[in-house]
Amino acid sequence: MAYTLPPLPYAFDALEPAIDAKTMEIHHDKHHAAYVNNLNKALEGTDLGSKSVEDLIKNLDAVPEKIRTAVRNNGGGHANHSLFWTLLCPVSQKCEPAGELLTAINSQLGGLDKLKADMNAAGAGRFGSGWAWVSLDKSGKLFIESTPNQDSPLMAGNKPILGIDVWEHAYYLKYQNRRPEYLEAIWSVINWKKVGEVYTQALKG
Repeated sequence: MAYTLPPLPYAFDALEPAIDAKTMEIHHDKHHAAYVNNLNKALEGTDLGSKSVEDLIKNLDAVPEKIRTAVRNNGGGHANHSLFWTLLCPVSQKCEPAGELLTAINSQLGGLDKLKADMNAAGAGRFGSGWAWVSLDKSGKLFIESTPNQDSPLMAGNKPILGIDVWEHAYYLKYQNRRPEYLEAIWSVINWKKVGEVYTQALKG
């Protein structure tokens, strides 16, 4: 098994009331686990499993065509979720953006309130399944984007800084079809300290 399911850094119920325990359990133990298992199956008989999942999906052209779609979907799902879990934290540990990250948010994205509004719009406007992202472009500037399915900003040469999952399985048990309500609620459990660390690391390349 080249890739493994990372453990959650908190209990299933740690993000309540924003995200309920049963959703977290199914999302992590079933959905993310399936991406990992399917990725490993797709790569059987190749030496591609020696790469990090991020390097794997950055260079999809190097993946044999017959398994490229499976690697795109499942490798993307594994990479996206592995980052996503670390970007969330219990409300009791809530923090606000600071330092370099806050400076960049203010100067490049119009401030935190505008970032949230634009991310919510990107997530709510994504038809079907996908993600809303704050990404770092090739010039080192932050921007907001949305990707379909399990596509990652890495696939286009950008670096994901903050991602919000808008697949129905991320919110449907609690919010049903009310995706905008989920998007509003999730800001109460964003781990801005970790987002800042991801941003600093991305700037360093």
